[in-house]
Amino acid sequence: MVNLIAQSNVTVLVGMGMTGQSAARYLTSVGRPFVWVDTREAPPALDSVRAQFPEANIELGELREDTLLAAAEIIVSPGVPLSNPVLVKAETEGIPMLGDIELFLREVKAPVIAITGSNAKSTVTTLVGEMAQNAGKQVLIGGNIGVPVLDLLQQPAAELYVLELSSFQLESIKQLNAEVATVLNVSEDHMDRYDSFAQYYIAKQRVYFGARKVVVNREDPLTAPPLAEGVEQFSFGLNMPDRRGFGVITKAGQECLAFEFKALMPIDDIKIPGRHNVANALAALALGHAVDLPMDAMLQTLKVFTGLPHRCQWVAENGGVNYYNDSKGTNVGATLAALNGLKKPNGKIVLIAGGVGKGADFSPLKAAAAGLRALVAIGQDGDQIADLFADLVPVFQARNMAEAVELSARHAQSGDDVLLSPACASFDMYKGFEDRGEHFVQAVKEVVA
Repeated sequence: MVNLIAQSNVTVLVGMGMTGQSAARYLTSVGRPFVWVDTREAPPALDSVRAQFPEANIELGELREDTLLAAAEIIVSPGVPLSNPVLVKAETEGIPMLGDIELFLREVKAPVIAITGSNAKSTVTTLVGEMAQNAGKQVLIGGNIGVPVLDLLQQPAAELYVLELSSFQLESIKQLNAEVATVLNVSEDHMDRYDSFAQYYIAKQRVYFGARKVVVNREDPLTAPPLAEGVEQFSFGLNMPDRRGFGVITKAGQECLAFEFKALMPIDDIKIPGRHNVANALAALALGHAVDLPMDAMLQTLKVFTGLPHRCQWVAENGGVNYYNDSKGTNVGATLAALNGLKKPNGKIVLIAGGVGKGADFSPLKAAAAGLRALVAIGQDGDQIADLFADLVPVFQARNMAEAVELSARHAQSGDDVLLSPACASFDMYKGFEDRGEHFVQAVKEVVA
């Protein structure tokens, strides 16, 4: 095998996950030589990688300083922390370091909508994409949702790209240059990766670098860009909108979505349930408006869009009790949004929560205690959440999802909701949040049968 790293102008690709594989396909398609490294001795995708890239030069295990310091450029997958000492040294030596997002942006000419936030990224990204499709645009969606961005380059060029971006993907961004960018909300997450909440917040803010227009959440000051002089700014929020703002007003006794001072449509016409999804709808309208999508097409989309699986997804009703699957609620902010979104004058919520807490502080959940009928704790860190509520509401421990649903059904009353919104990651018990949600759906079906 040729020792590529001894040659000049060789790229080093770090990470063998989904993003790393998409980067390898891109580099191969443009004929650029690369060395592929991974910090794991046996990455799960290794056999597949060797089958797809039989000629690939691969190094496994601890990153080798001599390899990275000889690189012309280093492409780092989002799953690999930039705090790795070898990567830090390479950057101090002036070796260009970037992620797949900037690599993608070198190639595309069409406008890009860049969406990040602690919660609701996938819902808003999908919603904006469907609004653009309904408006007759050739649009492609990718990033942290669905298709890795570099694989989008294998498809016919689009008129508009809508990207969901995680904090991990944003860490390496130097200049995103999106047509419009937003941070939907900011709450504590991934504290197992970041040294502080401030570090996580700063990563999110990188989405604004070079943006031509920005959309901010009026109800969350952490979503505002630090410097936006000369940048056109729109806003959204559940309060009354002002200039360039989307919000909620009351007209003829009915709450309506509104732009500035004009009612657009009744809130009751939105298909996706929950107050938090009203905010998501407003965010999508603001983003679409910023790229001149026609209002009629966007409003029509809101009337038919039913939401994404595992995100406050209605599952069933039995005996006056509704069951909701919010398995994607993997942090405290997401769970609070779901609890607040389902809040109603009559009836309470039986919450199923727990899993891998990622070092999070669960104490903000206590603010929702008044709306709970009971808590059913599951998973590795479920006992931490149970301790929070021990003196506030009835608390039960479940060994698995079937038991959690059975306990919830037993204690819920007519008019209540049973909500799976774990505030935790899933990998203590499941392959991912989708797997966890599917177990919940199956358990509900058995209870209500």
